[in-house]
Amino acid sequence: MPKYSIGVDFGTLSGRALVVNVETGEELGSAVMEYRHGVIDERLPGGKKLGLDWALQHPMDYIEVLKEVIPKALRESGVFADDVIGLGIDFTACTLTPVKADGTPLCLLPEWEDNPHAYIKLWKHHAAQDQANRINALAERRGEKWLPRYGGKISSEWALPKILQTLEEAPEVYDAADYFIEAGDWVVWTLTGRQSRNACMAGYKAIYHKRDGYPSKEFLRELHPRLENLVQDKLDCAVSPLGAKAGETTEHARLIGLRPGIAVAVANIDAHVAAPAAKAAPGAMLAIIGTSTCHIVMGGEEKTVPGMCGVVEDGVYPGFFGFEAGQSCVGDHFAWFVENCVPAEYIDEAKARGIGAHDLLTEKAAKLKPGQSGLVALDWWNGNRSVLVDVDLTGLMIGMTLATKPEEMYCALIEATAFGTRVIVENFRESGVPVDSFIAAGGVASKNPTLMRIYADTLRMPIRIAGSAQGSALGSAIFGAVAAGAAAGGYGSVLDASAKMGKLLDIVYEPIPSNADVYDKLYAEYKELHDWFGRGGSGAMKRLKRIKKEAVE
Repeated sequence: MPKYSIGVDFGTLSGRALVVNVETGEELGSAVMEYRHGVIDERLPGGKKLGLDWALQHPMDYIEVLKEVIPKALRESGVFADDVIGLGIDFTACTLTPVKADGTPLCLLPEWEDNPHAYIKLWKHHAAQDQANRINALAERRGEKWLPRYGGKISSEWALPKILQTLEEAPEVYDAADYFIEAGDWVVWTLTGRQSRNACMAGYKAIYHKRDGYPSKEFLRELHPRLENLVQDKLDCAVSPLGAKAGETTEHARLIGLRPGIAVAVANIDAHVAAPAAKAAPGAMLAIIGTSTCHIVMGGEEKTVPGMCGVVEDGVYPGFFGFEAGQSCVGDHFAWFVENCVPAEYIDEAKARGIGAHDLLTEKAAKLKPGQSGLVALDWWNGNRSVLVDVDLTGLMIGMTLATKPEEMYCALIEATAFGTRVIVENFRESGVPVDSFIAAGGVASKNPTLMRIYADTLRMPIRIAGSAQGSALGSAIFGAVAAGAAAGGYGSVLDASAKMGKLLDIVYEPIPSNADVYDKLYAEYKELHDWFGRGGSGAMKRLKRIKKEAVE
């Protein structure tokens, strides 16, 4: 009898379940549900107003998703629950919640329901940036060896700044919390009745190192005297490698349409989990391209790479070092242009033809020769994540004249994201991390051949496209099959599971040498602007931001 695995992908606004045939990787049924509370960024459910840059979530939204999407996906697939052998989940990170010893989130207790610090701090909760800045300054002053593993800087999206903010602004919540735990690990705990911590989230977002552990007591004490025993008091749980079995579903599984006894994999980050779904082997860079881009590549040894987002042993596949980098603005880049810079006649033409403005601009941009626009742009509309790690950098476009057309500007923005990716690739190679091939995943990659051709020419590398539109959910299902193990009909390793269950499209975007020659010249111009504005040649971007802030205030 065929066996099946289920992957559940918890995003920022919704959760999705996918039922997958373990032997073939065939995707048989899926379902999605939006969170009832969504992103809580203005007021708590009880009405209390939140401050600037807050982003919270409600834990019951995740449970409602499990109850809704798993039974729906099973019904659509025609699969019997008795034939499901594994379950895996992935999550945005760092999405952190304070809980009691039995796993109850504080915000579910009446005495804490009006305290914002008792809720889940979503990955994009940026109200802890002041704490992140102080953590970075102290780590740099002390010469903490973990800091270079994160490109020399962490942000408010990490666990420690969020915990420190809770301690400083709501010490009563800090005291009441027996643990701080990633929402992904909390959902696994809810499913299995056992607490677990996964190497991916712990490594990339909680400054955990397989050999060195978390930051030292000495560092934590200097950061805040009450943090000295943070690790043993509130993070005390063994960290498990990806693909490990966190436990099995309990009797409560019947509430979500499953049977007790199904293997549950330790949780994973939504971007990193997509690697096996795209058959990404060590040396292959996987770019998950959406509103932003996350770049993942695996190597055989730990290397220090300037400006990377992190390097974690077992952080993507067990037995390998997973390196992460990223671009803050990709799909958002193009959406900004369409929403703000497209003339009425283009909108009218798109409507008359029954296509979207993005499609029209892409079609027109595809007719341009490399270099024809005379433009070069910097892709910093939302700051720079890698390799400069500077959120205060801004966008730039140079070369415009009175003859410049919208499609030329749109094309320059596409090229800018390709150039930003090339900076990341070259940075890894120069630091001793091989990047031998390139795989693109995500909606932008699968729907925009023009963008992919520009990337291939810019990188001088063939580009393969991930074969699943639900890469994160498929990746979670793959890890669920590994957690089940070969004896139950699953797999003994992530690489074995990926080979059978992962997917790549047949199409390959090959670089065109004549185009690549032109893009080498354009990239040289991009790199000069990149280094001039990003490495201290000019502080104009930051001065302009300060002037704007003063004017608004």
